Amino acid sequence: MRNQSSVTEFILLGIPNTGGLENLLFVLFLAFYLFTLLGNLLIFFTILASSKLHTPMYIFLGNLSVFDVFFPSVSSPKMMLYLTGQSRTISFQGCASQLFFYHTLGGTECFLYTVMAYDRFVAICHPLRYPVIMSPRLCTGLTVGTWLGGCLHGSVLTFLVFRLPYCGPCEVNSFFCDIPVVLPLACADASLAQIVSFTNVDVVTLTCFFLILISYSHILLSILKISSSAGRRRAFSTCSAHLISILLFYGPVMLIYLRPVSSPWLDSVIQVLNNIVTPSLNPLIYTLRNKDVKLALKKVFAPGDHTSRVKV
Repeated sequence: MRNQSSVTEFILLGIPNTGGLENLLFVLFLAFYLFTLLGNLLIFFTILASSKLHTPMYIFLGNLSVFDVFFPSVSSPKMMLYLTGQSRTISFQGCASQLFFYHTLGGTECFLYTVMAYDRFVAICHPLRYPVIMSPRLCTGLTVGTWLGGCLHGSVLTFLVFRLPYCGPCEVNSFFCDIPVVLPLACADASLAQIVSFTNVDVVTLTCFFLILISYSHILLSILKISSSAGRRRAFSTCSAHLISILLFYGPVMLIYLRPVSSPWLDSVIQVLNNIVTPSLNPLIYTLRNKDVKLALKKVFAPGDHTSRVKV
């Protein structure tokens, strides 16, 4: 990325007010990170191996699992190196890469949750037309579109932030490079870049959130029209896991990017929840509340036992 920056690397200051807790935090974050990788890879390969799960709903869930593998990997390895005292610096290109992948994956997740809400809307509000509307072609197009849209989103934000010159200071008041902590270090007027970049984030986030609300408003009305209580419970159960994931994702994002006043310590805590804790919860949310995924997991781990029960 060409600009007139004299800074070749940045110093990551880490999470504020955690002095003396480095070893404890390292063990905690490592446990979350490993659980995230194992849990999401397990769901992804289970969906891949089970032909019964090759439906739009589970294809999107498989994409969410891929996202949850990549997203914490943007910042967690570097942060754990920092906690062990090995490296507090990150190169200029590495900082730009972190910001790009963070917002590319964040934008992808926004679009993916929106697509998943539309999928549930079609399944509940138009069940007879579901196979026609959610055709393999549309499903593929929506999947590719979420990743391309996220890539475009991340590219625009990275260009806006790193086209500015950086000539010192070079201390990033966080454990990874993001817009709110990098832009104040620019040695030029960053007000336009700040307005445009935050507007970009806000528009993408709020537009996706608004579309999700529209989908679930129609879903709620359709569920209330179901006469049997068992049917209503089934419909609510189908959507509950997705709703929990949406709340876990949009809560931290709105607290960071939509608050008028920033707090470094609170922002770091929210980012830890968003980057490390939330991706580790999605495997639990979708396996504990989804009978199809649990059954597929049982087939993967005990195929012979499952077959013998079926014969009996």
